[in-house]
Amino acid sequence: MPEAVENLAVSLFSEILMVDQLARNRVSKALPKGMELSHFSVLNHLAHSGSERSPAQLARVFHLTRGAMTNTLGKLEWAGWVHIRPDWEDARRKMVAISPSGVEARDAALAVITPIIANVVGQAGDERVRQVLPVLREMRLALSEDGV
Repeated sequence: MPEAVENLAVSLFSEILMVDQLARNRVSKALPKGMELSHFSVLNHLAHSGSERSPAQLARVFHLTRGAMTNTLGKLEWAGWVHIRPDWEDARRKMVAISPSGVEARDAALAVITPIIANVVGQAGDERVRQVLPVLREMRLALSEDGV
């Protein structure tokens, strides 16, 4: 690979990692008391999916170990934001659904973080963001498929 391409790749990933760090920091500080970014992510996924998921399915979606997902789900259940029940077809498995208070918590979080994100998008420019989204999606897919 030519050195110029390698330098471009390093610069791109440095920027992506810095944006990730800054975005996580800004959003985490804005979340409602007691909610972590991982909690919001799971609640948001469950709200969008509209159906129950097993802890193993959630772990795969978020590229986490089952233990890490179990820990997050335990905190969400304790807060009353998810319901965890046995799988009626296989009692060894569990199924997770967002609760009504989980929907409320997710909506409250979304209400405080949306203006933050919208401001950043506005500063960058709507059209420029639309242009870069397909590239970022392709990179995400390449990373998730290849394990790079």
